[in-house]
Amino acid sequence: MGRENRAWVRMPSGKRLDLLDPTPLDWDDTDLALGLARTYRWGGHSRWDLPLSVAQHSITVMLLRRAMSPTPLAPEIELRELIHDGDEGLIGFDCLSPLKPFLGERFQQLSQRLQDAVFQRYGLQRWSAQEFIAHKRADRVAAASEAVHVVGWSEEEVRRTLRITERPLADDPLLARYGGVAWEPWPPLLAQQRFLEELQRLLAACG
Repeated sequence: MGRENRAWVRMPSGKRLDLLDPTPLDWDDTDLALGLARTYRWGGHSRWDLPLSVAQHSITVMLLRRAMSPTPLAPEIELRELIHDGDEGLIGFDCLSPLKPFLGERFQQLSQRLQDAVFQRYGLQRWSAQEFIAHKRADRVAAASEAVHVVGWSEEEVRRTLRITERPLADDPLLARYGGVAWEPWPPLLAQQRFLEELQRLLAACG
């Protein structure tokens, strides 16, 4: 990128990030947690008073991936699940999947550079083919469940209109861990706090 192509973002920590040329040192853990807590899924639409944050979704995917595994997951695998949408927290945008082709290859490259920087910061390798299949299953189950319980689609619409083949869950995976009301989106500060706690726990476990 030439010097004329810059897209600076000032982080709450005081760090600054060039979205077009990110490095793993351009944010801290609190910045990432807050960015994900203030970035919303489903275009920001919800049947609740609040939309669903990517931070809350990320914890759900991590717990689902753990529950679906026949053996205990290594901390590195759980960490990768937790930050699988880390690029969205840095750019502040969760693009609806069907829109991504319309944004073009350059947007895909931008997202990939940001996610690469996130993985580098936390010392993670990319998914193997088998791990990615397991990740996508957990991600799609979360999406199907959110579509029904958070946004208000029917189960038939999830299959026919959204074309998500995984069945929505009846029980909220977050309820046993955090209590509260099943499927209710968390306020941003609470989502930030809980994401940050999970992130720090897994970083400590990874050594």
